[in-house]
Amino acid sequence: MIKSISPQAAKQLIEKESSLKLIDVRELWEYNLAKLENSQLIPLRDFPKHLEKFDSNDSFLIYCHHGSRSFYACAYMLQQGFKEVYNLEGGIDSWSREVDKSIPTY
Repeated sequence: MIKSISPQAAKQLIEKESSLKLIDVRELWEYNLAKLENSQLIPLRDFPKHLEKFDSNDSFLIYCHHGSRSFYACAYMLQQGFKEVYNLEGGIDSWSREVDKSIPTY
């Protein structure tokens, strides 16, 4: 089952778990407009070939613009044996509106 997490809960998780991996599955042009600090860009189309870089025992917060692409990335990770995978509800758009208004919306 995919664990969805609100922007506020995600902020708390980021603050609590320093080893949490932040993965952005949008496109480069989107990432250049708005991103979470310390996140890594892996566009969804390239996602499967990059998973081998990660330890399936690590924790991940996956996000996109509104939460749809990241939902698919989370589902794929779970199928591949990853266990601690969170989908950011509403994506960077909700994060910008609810947590950090300095991050532009688009």
